[in-house]
Amino acid sequence: MKIFELIGISILVFLILLLEWRKLYPNQKKEKIILVTLTAISLLLAILLLYFPEIPGPTQMISSLFFPLGRMLK
Repeated sequence: MKIFELIGISILVFLILLLEWRKLYPNQKKEKIILVTLTAISLLLAILLLYFPEIPGPTQMISSLFFPLGRMLK
């Protein structure tokens, strides 16, 4: 059943990309590259979270990095 969710996520990402692409002017090449890159990263993260929901979030990563630093500063 996850294949239907994957297809739904892909369609939504494609529609968002299409709508945002139309807002950009033809000479905005860097902005288009950034848009495609960020959209691809977002799609990859959505797929990873779909198949591996136990992946730690960004706040857990930040707290694991800075917790030892906080202990050293006390």
